[in-house]
Formats: sequence, C-alpha cells, structure tokens
Amino acid sequence: MRAALWVVILGLCSGTAQADAIFGAGATFPNAIYQAWGKAYRAQTGTTLVYTPVGSGKGIAEIIAARTDFGASDKPLKLDELEQHKLMQFPAVIGGVVPAINIKGIANGQLLLDANTLAGIYLGKIKRWNDPALLALNPGLALPSADIAVVYRSDKSGTTFNFTNYLSKASPEWKAAVGDGLAVAWPVGEGGPQNEGVARIVANTPNAIGYLDLAILLQKNLTYVKMKNREGFAVSPSADSFAAAAASAKWSAENSFYEILTDEPGKASWPITAATFILLERTSAITEHVAEIMKFFDWAYRNGGPLAGSLNYVPLPDSVADMARNAWKTQVKDSAGVAMWQ
Repeated sequence: MRAALWVVILGLCSGTAQADAIFGAGATFPNAIYQAWGKAYRAQTGTTLVYTPVGSGKGIAEIIAARTDFGASDKPLKLDELEQHKLMQFPAVIGGVVPAINIKGIANGQLLLDANTLAGIYLGKIKRWNDPALLALNPGLALPSADIAVVYRSDKSGTTFNFTNYLSKASPEWKAAVGDGLAVAWPVGEGGPQNEGVARIVANTPNAIGYLDLAILLQKNLTYVKMKNREGFAVSPSADSFAAAAASAKWSAENSFYEILTDEPGKASWPITAATFILLERTSAITEHVAEIMKFFDWAYRNGGPLAGSLNYVPLPDSVADMARNAWKTQVKDSAGVAMWQ
C-alpha cells in the first residue's frame, strides 16, 4: 500500500509510472552517498531509489509505522528495541561528524579543538572565540574577540546522537550536564532542521559553529576544524581518519551490528566517526520491495566503494558485508516464513 502510493505519486510527477522503485527515509548524514548510489544503481538496473533525508528519529518512526520500505538511522537500535518492533538492522557505510565554522580569515584545518573546548562552547562556558582555552590550543592563530554563535540540530538526529555521544565519552562535565541522544536539552544556541539547516545557519552567521557530515560541509564550502583525538593527536576529517577510527570496530551479527565509533583509539582516528544503519521489517508482505532493498545494498557493498570514497565516506569491510548478507537470510522473511534473500 505504502509503496503503491509512492509509485502513483512518482508517476503523476514524472508523467510515467515508476514500476521499479524502493523507498527509504531517515538519516541526513548518509544522504549524499545514498543519492549517488541510487543514481548509479538506476543507470545499471532501472530500479529507482527514492530516499528522503528527514533525520534519524523520523526514519525510525517511519519504519516502525510501516510507512516506508526501509528506515535509516545513524543511531543503532539495541536488541530489545529491534525485538520490540520486529526489525533487523545492518550497517551501510561509515563517515564522520565534523564541526563547521564561519570565522573570517580562518581556513580549513587552521582551528584546533578538543573535547573540553568543544564541550565548553556547547555548554555556553566558552563564549568568545578569543577565550584563553582556545588561544592556548591555537597559539599564533588570530582568533577574533567575537561572540560564538552556536548551532545545533533542532530535529531528532543521529548526527546529534554521535556528536553528543562523543562529548559524553570525552567530557565528564558534558555527560553530567547534558548527556547524549537523538535530541538533547541544549544549554545555548540556535537549532536548524537537518544537516542542511545547520549548514545554512552556519554559512549565514558570522562567527558560527555547527556540526554536520563532511560531504555537506564540503558541498556548502564551509570550513572544518581539526580535532585532538583521545591519543592527543590533531587530525583532520577525511575518509582516512574515519577508516582509522573504524578499524577498532568489533562487528557482530549476534548483537545486530550495534557499534558506536566515537572516541576510538588510534593516532590517526577522527574522534566523531559514525556508522549509519538500515532498518528493515523482519516480516513483510511487500516482498518485491524488500528483496530489492537487499539487492541494492548488496550492489552498494560490491560496487559502491569508489563513490563512497569520492564523498569522504568509508565502505564497510567485505567481512561485515558478508555478515549483513547472512543476517538477511536468517532474519528477513515473507509472510509465509520464507527467506527473501537466498
């Protein structure tokens, strides 16, 4: 019913019926790669991916309510949540959450932050760019005596979850005062919807700081900071530094791939690295759509690595892709109990 409705809508919009289409909704963090994969997949197979980046919170809600073929979230669900809603999850790709700034005269990677200064900014304790704590981290950098304009996600967001999860791990003060979640009670700042909204506010607000995925940051010509990781090394956001953080991951199908990659060890590790996940109903009557979803991500695992790298995402190791395929075989079935992936 849900897919058929979308097919009618697409047919009305394009003037031709879209018989072969799959529909997903959720995280904005991986939107750039899902759109790129979707375009390439359609060119090769004729099947259209219609992905709507509405945020992880809405993506989870949409699949729970069976209003989309698959949900997408940067916050993995725990086993009890998956069991409660009769869902399965698997990772799709890895990327990084990156602080973006708009300070006149400061270029990419010139400003260095660490967990304490980033937490201090978002707690409202570090109020100006020339605060002594920032000057101590950045000797010789001409930081302005201007108020910091703090920007955060206003919607339920997996990007927010990973950002606040990192701060909760690395800053005891942040953990005690705010904690982590898809949405939190921000002490200061202005909220923007989705990563696009954060990017827009940062771009239009002098002396602003926000957080978003690297693909949108670069697309919008925003300025990224360097971060000091848990080993004390200053690193820039890149596919290489995301991969370095992900190297410590202990993927397991037994715990439904639950893995959080923030504040990982390693000299080259980006501290706010994140995987993003796909949510499927374990039992579904829309067998053609669900089977096509698995075909799409199988194709992405096999062929999507170069596109992912070009957008500064990191493809999953082949061993993890194989785990996901095996999970499809055992967990995703039609209404008669027959596995949809063979």
